[in-house]
Amino acid sequence: MDIVLDYADTAILDKVYSNFAIPRDNIWRQIVSLLTIVNIGGFLLYIIPASLSYHFLFDKRHLNHPLILKDQVRKEIKYALGSIPYMSLPTTAVFMFEVRGYSKLYDNVHQFRLGWIAVAFQIVTFILFTDCFIYWIHRGLHHKLIYKYIHKDHHKWKVPTPFASHAFHPVDGFMQSCPYHIYPFLFPLHKFTYLFLFVFVNLWTISIHDGVYSVPAVMKPFVNGSAHHTDHHLFYNYNYGQFFTLWDRIGQSFRTPSAWDGDSPLAQVLKNGSGKANGHKAE
Repeated sequence: MDIVLDYADTAILDKVYSNFAIPRDNIWRQIVSLLTIVNIGGFLLYIIPASLSYHFLFDKRHLNHPLILKDQVRKEIKYALGSIPYMSLPTTAVFMFEVRGYSKLYDNVHQFRLGWIAVAFQIVTFILFTDCFIYWIHRGLHHKLIYKYIHKDHHKWKVPTPFASHAFHPVDGFMQSCPYHIYPFLFPLHKFTYLFLFVFVNLWTISIHDGVYSVPAVMKPFVNGSAHHTDHHLFYNYNYGQFFTLWDRIGQSFRTPSAWDGDSPLAQVLKNGSGKANGHKAE
């Protein structure tokens, strides 16, 4: 995150802080700057991709499903935008430790002898590491002592739209993001690779809420896509995984997506004859 902070300092913040003669390495300046960046970045990483997904990928006929709430899209957006500022607080604290040099993030690709091969290895291990721990965190959030206080709100969206992707209780959202933050404190990770992965994670989270159920046949046994996650919203105790089906299979929580049996929410809408011919419904 110090890359983003350095760019923001050079482009804007040095001018803002020049009137107060506060140096770049001042901890309070860094906290305020990071908090601003995390809030603006969080909003943009949510609203822009989710809007594009909603308008170009999400089939609006889903909105005719009986489990869709009245004004659900508006409610999803409102909930997400209300949660992002709270999620930004612990996120900023973690980024502060990174900026202050406590992580294993590094600048130069060739700092390691294997160079780009090391970066490729980091991408693979980052995804595998986070996929494992998100599964267990997510499953833990479904425990009866926790679920109704933290995770239940996300399951209001039984047939989710892309805007449901970040509509979490703030504690829920941060807990499920923890593996992304923990990895660079345990293992070396190239800084630009970390930024790329951070954006990728946000896009993936939106993609599994977009109602696009098709997956290349060769990837169906392995990849956790929108079809799997839609069933998670519908049936609660299945398909907790983030990227892959591995941990659901190990944890015996895997469910073959209903969409693959021709019983997706969209198929139900079409069977009931309530789908609009043009695939749109007014909000």
